Amino acid sequence: MNVFRIGAVVAVLALAGCSIQQTVKPVKSLDVTQVCIVSNPSVRASFSVLLQSSLSMRGFDVRVLTPSTPVKACPVSLTYTASWRWDLALYMAHAQINVFEQGLAAGEAVYDARSGGGSFGKFINADQKIEELVNQLFPSKQTSQSKGQP
Repeated sequence: MNVFRIGAVVAVLALAGCSIQQTVKPVKSLDVTQVCIVSNPSVRASFSVLLQSSLSMRGFDVRVLTPSTPVKACPVSLTYTASWRWDLALYMAHAQINVFEQGLAAGEAVYDARSGGGSFGKFINADQKIEELVNQLFPSKQTSQSKGQP
């Protein structure tokens, strides 16, 4: 009986360490229409495309900058990083979007499933997760649809 209890405790502790975390520090209200994205060639191109699309849907004009452009080059700039892993299927293991206003940190969104281990919750739809992170980063910015635009 003791061996069974010890095994159960070990299993519970092992699974407890398998967590997926998401934190978002939203951007305060912005009085700008343009957002610049500093390109990151080490991240798959589809991430940038989805990031641009999500920002456009929120009503921003998006400008993509070269990787070496400093964040203070635009009034509002974004940097991003993301990585994928394989575990039965390819999944987005980590994504981070940083927002800068006048070169200073103004917001951050982090999705981290790198410690997801045995959790099937890590197999998310990356497109939807990117859109969710952008929506949480810019909660006060209306979408084009909510403004009555097509």
